Amino acid sequence: MPKMSKSPSLTVTKPRAARTNPATEEIALRAYHIYLERGGAPGNALEDWTRAERELQEEFSKPRRKPAPKSIAA
Repeated sequence: MPKMSKSPSLTVTKPRAARTNPATEEIALRAYHIYLERGGAPGNALEDWTRAERELQEEFSKPRRKPAPKSIAA
């Protein structure tokens, strides 16, 4: 049998700024912070998750400002 060379697989990733939805890990981390903010009382995991999801979705939907051009000191 002839040897077949492996072609490199190309992976296309979107830049972070182009994403429109928060990642699951980001939601989980925000939900944990909400849990800690309310004193760590059990029983509101779904509420924490949905609040975190909503907050992050709002943050992701805000238009991002481009950084101002750097001024050159004279």
